[in-house]
Amino acid sequence: MQWGRLQVDVNCQLRRGAWYRVKQVASLNAVLDVNRQLLAVPHYLIEVISAPPRRWSVVPRPQNARVLPHDWGAAYGVCPSCRERAALRGRPRTMECRRCRGQFEIAWDEAYLAD
Repeated sequence: MQWGRLQVDVNCQLRRGAWYRVKQVASLNAVLDVNRQLLAVPHYLIEVISAPPRRWSVVPRPQNARVLPHDWGAAYGVCPSCRERAALRGRPRTMECRRCRGQFEIAWDEAYLAD
């Protein structure tokens, strides 16, 4: 089993920082399971891993973000288990997801979507 997430800052049907199950990788597209719907995405937009994600993604706030609270600041976290977004207050080592109750480390060392 494989998981994939956006590796390019683009607007599409995928949540930035969220991991999705990869159903198939072909020469042009990766097919992801997005909320029980299959979605074909150009494979160059996707980072694919073979181990289940176990850390919160730290996502820089998109310039055109409309639904994210302003007080979340310049970055927010995305749960590796359920894809819930959450504010990052301070710089904790771990954080519990309010939706799935999973406790995960935060991937502060990643440069996710960094220029």
